[in-house]
Amino acid sequence: MKRRNFLSSIAAAGCALPFVESAVLNGQSQTRQNSSELIRPKALRRGDTVGLITPGTYVSDPERLALIEPTMKFFGLRAKMGKNAGKRLGTYRSSIDERLDDLHTMFRDKEVSAVVCIRGGYGASQLLDRIDYDLIRRNPKIFLGYSDITALHLAIHKNSRLVTFHGPMIVSDFTDYTQKHFTKALFETTPMGKVSNPGDQTELRPSHPLRTIRPGTASGQLVGGNLTLIATTLGTPYEIETRGRILFLEDVDEQPYSLDRMLTQLRLAGKFEQAAGVIFGECADCKPRDYKPSLASPFSAGEVVDNILGGLKVPVLSGMTIGHTADQLTLPLGVMATLDATGGTLDIKEAGVS
Repeated sequence: MKRRNFLSSIAAAGCALPFVESAVLNGQSQTRQNSSELIRPKALRRGDTVGLITPGTYVSDPERLALIEPTMKFFGLRAKMGKNAGKRLGTYRSSIDERLDDLHTMFRDKEVSAVVCIRGGYGASQLLDRIDYDLIRRNPKIFLGYSDITALHLAIHKNSRLVTFHGPMIVSDFTDYTQKHFTKALFETTPMGKVSNPGDQTELRPSHPLRTIRPGTASGQLVGGNLTLIATTLGTPYEIETRGRILFLEDVDEQPYSLDRMLTQLRLAGKFEQAAGVIFGECADCKPRDYKPSLASPFSAGEVVDNILGGLKVPVLSGMTIGHTADQLTLPLGVMATLDATGGTLDIKEAGVS
């Protein structure tokens, strides 16, 4: 292939040619992408307008939708609903087109400062090969969500180079802990600094216990999200890049055999071997189901995690409040961070907003 055609094909695919620097972490040579090449959206300010969309499962329950107004008022923001958000969507094909249109419209709208998902659910992956990533790159703004929204984080990060945010959606619980980290990540232009699980009145039985699987510290760009979505996008143009990075994973309501299958898939794909460090977040209800439980795996979820991640040569921390938990961190994706698996902290070294 001629050089001109080669470069043209890269541009057409929406791929970046990253500047790569080397670092020594835990005595091992690592490479990492320079986070300075990322596009940081502008920080939120009181009075800003937030575009609300449902790129995954629709939300039509009026009681769920009623949570939007008090949440926006609490943070001093104004809501702008997507044309198709809040309604029961139609056929398979029309649903994709409607959700895609809302996503594009909100990034195109000059009045909208942030695009926030109402919920995750299922279906975000259906949009990936239809998204106008140049539109997103030309109109950088905060994009927030978790769970199924992980598919969009992976694709936008790879094709638009925009820092996006893994955190609560607009109908999430927003505990005091969640509010604190939401505000620090999205409203403040200084780095978040060290974050960890919320403290408890009792140390004997903490609500969110942390567990060091492999001790040590490591630094790298922060990447990750929902385990199911990360596993199912392997082998696609949106596959996660973990080399020299801090990888975090979270999920909910997965039986141990399913966790084993997905973690094994990532292991076989080299994603753990390449990572500088790994965080496995809380995994709510990750046990055999009460009705028709699968007994395919004789191990608990914790044993599965230890079996697969315990043999790594990098720091591994388990139990951080990421994803499907009421007390939830908001994490900027792509920025530099340092994991201290021994001390149970994650130090966010760079701001996600400008």
